[in-house]
Amino acid sequence: MYEGMMAETVNIEGFNGDRIETYLARPLGAGPYPGVVLIHHMPGWDEASKEMVRKIASHQYICLCPNLHHRQGPGKLEDIMAAVWKAGGTPDDQCVGDVEGAIKYLDFLPYYSGKVGTIGFCSGGRQVYLTACKIDRINAAVNCYGGRVVAPPESLNPRQPVAPLDMTENLNCPLLGLFGAEDKSPSPGDVKRIEEELKKYNKTYEFHTYENAGHGFFSVDRPSYRQQAAVDAWEKVFAWYEKYLR
Repeated sequence: MYEGMMAETVNIEGFNGDRIETYLARPLGAGPYPGVVLIHHMPGWDEASKEMVRKIASHQYICLCPNLHHRQGPGKLEDIMAAVWKAGGTPDDQCVGDVEGAIKYLDFLPYYSGKVGTIGFCSGGRQVYLTACKIDRINAAVNCYGGRVVAPPESLNPRQPVAPLDMTENLNCPLLGLFGAEDKSPSPGDVKRIEEELKKYNKTYEFHTYENAGHGFFSVDRPSYRQQAAVDAWEKVFAWYEKYLR
């Protein structure tokens, strides 16, 4: 069977009308295909994130990854990440606006089915939780070891003023959570706390925790990569999307 894909950088209209560079990959064909917005990790809009975009597209999805650090560039990824970290992270309202912009971009594509999911890693996992509580158009969300969903008051700041956990009542879609038992952010205790809150509000969710895996076990370019956990977790991601986006 013929397989083809196109991948390119496009510009979307993000928060406050800003033009945001975004990596997009899609199958070649008339579709219609569901969409997925990938929210990159704190290291930024890097090669590893773009490889994941293409992986998702190869499973017959239109996948976009907006550069949430676009406003701190141009420059080296390390310098941009340091600037974002020093400032207190990406502002939550800005992140929500950029993800909304990515979804609106999908609306203009003739091969888009109208259903969209999200996936995020590390800080992107936190932002998946945040946007799933703020954007009612998301049909399925995947949080991959998102830290600071549970956040003590002293960790909050003007850019990120509310812990996503405190928004759980407003969660708009089914949530898949993938975690490492050796992770410290989120710790197994944090994961348990999130699960308690999801049960409290009768939300649809599914959590999996992998033994012998810590933070970043999806990252093939890092020592944290755990092949067995990552392969199984990707299978669960695509099963989740198949259930809620097809």
